[in-house]
Amino acid sequence: MPITNRSATHVAPAFWTAPPADLFARLESSPEGLTQEEAGRRLEDHGPNEIVPRQHRRWPMDLLKRLTNPLVAMLLVAAAIAGATGDGPSFAIIVAVVMLSTVLDMVQQHRAEAAAEALKRSIALNATAMRDGAAVEMPVRDLVPGDVITLSAGDLVPADGIVIVANALQVNEAILTGEPYPVGKRAGEVRSEDLADASNALFHGTSVVGGTGTMLVAETGADTQFGAIAASLARKQAPTSFEVGVHRLGLLIVRLTLFLVLFVLLAHLALGRPPLQSFLFAMALAVGLTPELLPMIMTVALARGAQRMASAKVVVKRLSAIHDLGQMDILCTDKTGTLTEAHISLVGHPAVDGADRDRVAELAAVNARFETGLKSPLDEALLQHTAAESLAAWRKLDERPFDFERRRVSVLAERDGERIEIVKGAPETVLALCSAAEQSDGSVAPLDEATRARLVAMLDERTAQGLRLLGIAWKPAVDRVTIDTDDDSGLIFAGYGVFVDPAKPSATGAIARLASQGVRIKVISGDSGAVVEHLVKALALNVEGLLTGEEVADLSDEALAARAEDVDLFARITPDQKTRIVRALRARGHTVGFIGDGINDAPAIRAADVGLSVDGATDVAREAADMILLAPDLGVLADGVAEGRRTYANIMKYIRMATSSNFGNMLTMAIASLWLPFLPLTPVQVLLNNLLYDLSETGIPFDYADPGEVATPHGWDLRQLMRFTAIMGALSSAFDLVTFALLQHLHIDVAQFRTAWFLESMATQMLVVFVIRSARPFWSSRAHPALIVTTLAGLAVACVLPFLPLAQMLGFASPPPFAVACIALLVLAYLAGADRLKQYALGRHQGR
Repeated sequence: MPITNRSATHVAPAFWTAPPADLFARLESSPEGLTQEEAGRRLEDHGPNEIVPRQHRRWPMDLLKRLTNPLVAMLLVAAAIAGATGDGPSFAIIVAVVMLSTVLDMVQQHRAEAAAEALKRSIALNATAMRDGAAVEMPVRDLVPGDVITLSAGDLVPADGIVIVANALQVNEAILTGEPYPVGKRAGEVRSEDLADASNALFHGTSVVGGTGTMLVAETGADTQFGAIAASLARKQAPTSFEVGVHRLGLLIVRLTLFLVLFVLLAHLALGRPPLQSFLFAMALAVGLTPELLPMIMTVALARGAQRMASAKVVVKRLSAIHDLGQMDILCTDKTGTLTEAHISLVGHPAVDGADRDRVAELAAVNARFETGLKSPLDEALLQHTAAESLAAWRKLDERPFDFERRRVSVLAERDGERIEIVKGAPETVLALCSAAEQSDGSVAPLDEATRARLVAMLDERTAQGLRLLGIAWKPAVDRVTIDTDDDSGLIFAGYGVFVDPAKPSATGAIARLASQGVRIKVISGDSGAVVEHLVKALALNVEGLLTGEEVADLSDEALAARAEDVDLFARITPDQKTRIVRALRARGHTVGFIGDGINDAPAIRAADVGLSVDGATDVAREAADMILLAPDLGVLADGVAEGRRTYANIMKYIRMATSSNFGNMLTMAIASLWLPFLPLTPVQVLLNNLLYDLSETGIPFDYADPGEVATPHGWDLRQLMRFTAIMGALSSAFDLVTFALLQHLHIDVAQFRTAWFLESMATQMLVVFVIRSARPFWSSRAHPALIVTTLAGLAVACVLPFLPLAQMLGFASPPPFAVACIALLVLAYLAGADRLKQYALGRHQGR
């Protein structure tokens, strides 16, 4: 959406309308930049260069926010009533449950935020600024008005300012104006205050897509154009499917809780039970139904997942993206660095006759040496191949850097009085601009159709071998001192630079691992179809179909969605087409990951469900990504997928426990309280039950995941969760009712009844985690030691508590040994039944 100029809201004229000399004077700066001392003073005055300043949480406000949660507030009201009526134990336990859950969640969130902040600092963007007359690389957040910084293709513009030096500088301002085409920038004065006319201005958040430039910083942080938009909109990122699922689960639990509380309260009042006792019991059931520790369990699980993924060399920028990574079923990737070694070597430099000629390599190396834009690995290979001494005699006069529209670099250079323009770029583009060819003896002859056909055949033949080629051409420039226009016609073709990027041996195994995890690989490349096909053959990859950029351009979005699902190779794809392919796959219901490292990959990274980049990627790509791979290897990503699914599996373990075991027990107590002449548990005992149970499950985030849980993509399935709850909750309720009948048959007193059932409830709730944590028989899947310790420790406390001196105060009394033995047998029977029934609760396909 285009933005309006700020003259309507600011009295001062736009900074770009001031002459450069006046702006330097106003900012008390110079082309040599600032001193470190002055920059430090300005950083204190203006604050860090951040659009949204770091929010320092104040724990009293954070605590108050949590305590005003409707459910928590309801529990605190119940505690207040209990305290006012003299029921000290109820008051103490309600407050303990609420405060423990709240404090643990606050502590864990603080740790997660600290870890996330540390990760952000590890991948923070840097800029090159002039300080004390020297170029210094520093964090973008430390830039201040008056700084002078240099920019090149691939950089994000880190602040607002004016161009003081530009060399074919092109900027993508779509983030501000909505205009997708690059905008040329140049130094000079502009009188219009309309942003669209600000050809001399650079704005924070835009990206350099071509050329180089030097910039004088005028405004930083919230004072920038992008900062004003961010402050006015303050839009949050759309919730992930995991977050939507958790929200739906929360609404479901609230509805069940309200229904159960109202049912119990009204029924007890209708039966003439004491109002206060009925209210406290209903509130206790609300506590028992509500998984108070769910936020903490989720935060711990996601943070643990992020830590494990970091050890697997995956930096997580957005914690909720861990779920999306586990759900990913299609991964779109370029080939360079992920399928190949990304270590390119020059293996040939043939002239027109097909024989290698040093003249071709020299011209290409001169072009590469003097190119000041974004150097490619091909440039590095050329410079490594050519001795530096042989290029020393060349002098650069001017340059037109590479951009994605021209697909070539033009350099004006001179040696020993010979002044020529050297052009290097995509072979088809360069060859189409040539009207002559340099022969092996140095003479120049017209480029006739036969020679052109022979050169095209040479290109096709070597491309089919998986080699990458650059076209090298030149033309005389006797009287020229600059490259003023983009007229490269009439070039003389010199030859090709032939490069090889060997296939990465580990790629085959990594893709096989991803395939075994249910992730399908789609290779999207700007290279020719022959190069892409040769690579996948070398890697012995099982892929289907090929679509070229030309074919994609002819397809509607609907047709592309149908074709993209079945095609695995895409060649000669433009940046816009990458984004179209990602959106087409998402439209078919797939969860799509996209891994890229270039400027032109950023839109597709942002469009994907899981945007992935690598540590050495351009600033634009890293900023757009949800996760960053510290090693450009699909094997690392396969590890990340497994960790993402493990994290999700552990969260689901707790949710299953909370919705099935809790609901079954609380529903049983609600029903039994209507026909028993007394409450099966006092409100204090219900709350104590819930407290011990929740604490015993704090080891779940550390648990292992079965191979079957990480083998295929997962998704939030509320219907399957309800199926599990209905089946396992019914089983729990059935055993509870059997327990009630048994205890009534034994004719024990009320305190012993409650104690026996408290022990049965604690044992079944805690021990069943070892059963339902895995779809396999419980003895064949080993739990993590942390889960074993927390569960058994919680059970030990629950078993010992009724026999301690304070047991009478809590309403407990030692049950007869025969009752304890019967309870133990019922617990074993319940666990055996749960192990058998879970196959149906989880679904037969998961059981297999």
